[in-house]
Amino acid sequence: MKYFVWSLFAVLFVLHHDFWWWDDPTLVFGFLPIGMAWHVGFSVASALLWLLALRFAWPTHIERWAEQTDSP
Repeated sequence: MKYFVWSLFAVLFVLHHDFWWWDDPTLVFGFLPIGMAWHVGFSVASALLWLLALRFAWPTHIERWAEQTDSP
């Protein structure tokens, strides 16, 4: 699952550069430029990816190491 999350990150990284909407005057819902609507969707997708990363790819072994007490 960790590699799947990293793969989604790579896909979102590529999709963030939305050069295909630069010259499109289309309005979504009659007021929102399509490039802005794209970034709204991108932001939601990024938040969901972060949720997946927290759930499945977080390095818990580092947290366990940091919380150890080395009392003699």
